[in-house]
Amino acid sequence: MTTILQINSAARSQGANSTLLANELTAKLQQSNPGAQVVVRNLQAEPLPHLDDTILGAFFTPAEQRTPEQSAIAARSEALINELQAADIVVIAAPLYNFGVSSQLKTYFDFIARAGITFKYGANGAEGLVTGKKVHVVSARGGKYVGTPGDSQTPYLKTFLGFLGMTDVNFIYAEGLNMGPEVANAALAGAREAIAAA
Repeated sequence: MTTILQINSAARSQGANSTLLANELTAKLQQSNPGAQVVVRNLQAEPLPHLDDTILGAFFTPAEQRTPEQSAIAARSEALINELQAADIVVIAAPLYNFGVSSQLKTYFDFIARAGITFKYGANGAEGLVTGKKVHVVSARGGKYVGTPGDSQTPYLKTFLGFLGMTDVNFIYAEGLNMGPEVANAALAGAREAIAAA
């Protein structure tokens, strides 16, 4: 059975265009994969703490030497990793905030990037251990940035996901949403065409 993991990373709890379009994409993928199981990870509703001494200490302390607090932190990270590893298709709702990803998504990435678990270093450098997945990134943007120096989000996501082994990544953009109704409507229509073709 196919498992679809949808990761919502908007700071807004209601009405975020990235979430709305990701919902539409997930629904379309369900139609294409009858019986698919959908898991939604809402990073706004269930926020993760930013990295600090305590969290890093938990990650880098051998399992048998961890305190109960460190074990709980590591277990939370490993639950997120298991959820990701169990998915066949990953849908990431990633609005563009200040030329990058939301702090919610960055913190999620910090919790799943674990040496020896989701990547490892060998004689040839880094090797991603999260493989065999199709990833769709839905990015809603107020302006138009694709192909310009202002789009630091796309290369960052390609680099990070590829580092973990996820190299089959499809980007769907809705750009110019704050540039007036005509531009916004055209952007949403274009994104929905891309969703229909996914």
